[in-house]
Amino acid sequence: MNSVPLTQAHARALWLRAQGLDMQNPFGDGPDATARAVAHLGYVQIDTINVIERSHHHILHTRIPAYDRADLAHAQSADKSVFEYWTHALAYVPTADYRFYLPAMARRRAAPPAWLATVDAADYAALVRRIRTDGPLSIRDIDDDVLVEKTHAWDSRKPSRKALQLGFFIGDLTVGKRSGMLKTYDLAGRHFGWPRRPRPATDAQVADYLLRRALRAQGVVSLESISFGNAGAKADIVAAIDTAVRRKLLVPVQIAGLDKARHWAEPAALEAAPAPSSPQIHLLSPFDPLVIRRQRLAMLFGYEHRFEAYVPPAKRILGYFALPVLVGDQIVAAIDLKTDRQAKKLLVQKWTWIVPQRAELKAAIEQALTRFERFQLA
Repeated sequence: MNSVPLTQAHARALWLRAQGLDMQNPFGDGPDATARAVAHLGYVQIDTINVIERSHHHILHTRIPAYDRADLAHAQSADKSVFEYWTHALAYVPTADYRFYLPAMARRRAAPPAWLATVDAADYAALVRRIRTDGPLSIRDIDDDVLVEKTHAWDSRKPSRKALQLGFFIGDLTVGKRSGMLKTYDLAGRHFGWPRRPRPATDAQVADYLLRRALRAQGVVSLESISFGNAGAKADIVAAIDTAVRRKLLVPVQIAGLDKARHWAEPAALEAAPAPSSPQIHLLSPFDPLVIRRQRLAMLFGYEHRFEAYVPPAKRILGYFALPVLVGDQIVAAIDLKTDRQAKKLLVQKWTWIVPQRAELKAAIEQALTRFERFQLA
C-alpha cells in the first residue's frame, strides 16, 4: 500500500489534537473529567518531585483548567476508575485496562525484579494475611519491622516496604488510596470488588491494546511510539499493525523530512484534519505525555528537552525542573520554576527562549504563568 504524504505541521496537529492540547477544555469539567482524561491518554505518569506541583496533578490540570486534586483521589479510591501500575514508569491507568497489565504481573511473579527478589516468602505471606485480616495499610502502619540500613537514597529502612512493593508489582495488592506520596495498599480483589479476577489478555491482545492506545493518544504512530516502555512487545505490535493495514483500519504515512521512520494513522484521522483554533499556551510538565517521548518531540517539534534535576548544577542549561512552554504548535521557551509555598509565590528561576523573544509572546506566557501560579497555590 502506498504511503500517504503528511507534512510535519499536519503530524503535529494530529498529535496535539490527540493529546487534548489544541483546545481549551477537551475533557469537560467536574470529577468525571479526570477519569475521561486518563482513559483517553491511556496513562498519567506519577512522579515524586514536588519543586512545583507533582506531575500527575500538573498533567491533568494542563488538560482540565478547573481540575481539582480531589478528583484524582475520587477516581482512585471512590469510583475506582483508575489504578496505579507501571507503564514506562509508575502511572495512573484506566481500571478498564487492568486485564492488559495482568501478563506483566504474572511475569514479575514468576521472576521478580532483582531489587524485590530478596523479599522473604514467609514474611510476604504474613504481610498479605495481615492486610486480609486487618484491612488496608501503609508503610507508616507497620511499626514492628526490624530496621535495616538503606541501600539507596530512595529506599526505606523498613523491609516491609519491599514486601508491599512486591505485592503491588505481582498484582496481589493495589494502591487503594494515596495521600501525597504515602500509599495505602489493599488486596486488589477487595479494593475493586471483583467477584472474580479479570481474565489476563493474551500477548496479541496486549499488542492490539498498545496500538489502539497509541492511536488514540498520538494520532500518528510509529513502532517506537507504540512500544514505548514495552520493547518486548515489538514483534506482536508489528503483527497487529500488519493486520490493521490489511483490514484498511490503518494506512502508512510518510512524514516530510522523516524518510527513515515508518508511521501509520487511521484513515478517519487523516480525513478529518484538526480545524485551526486560537493558539493555546501550556506550561508542560517534563513528564507530560507530549514531552516524555523526547525523540518524538525532537523529531516533530524540533525541540530537544533536557531534564536536568539529576544533572550537576554547573552543567545545567535549562535549570533544575524546566517546563517546556507550548504555544500553538511550537515549543517557544523553557522556564525553570519553583513554588515557594511559605511565601505563596511561584518563582521563575530561569527563562530560556527557544525562539526569538517577542514582547507580546512574553506577555501572553506571563498570563499563563499567573494562571499556573493560582493552581500551584490553591
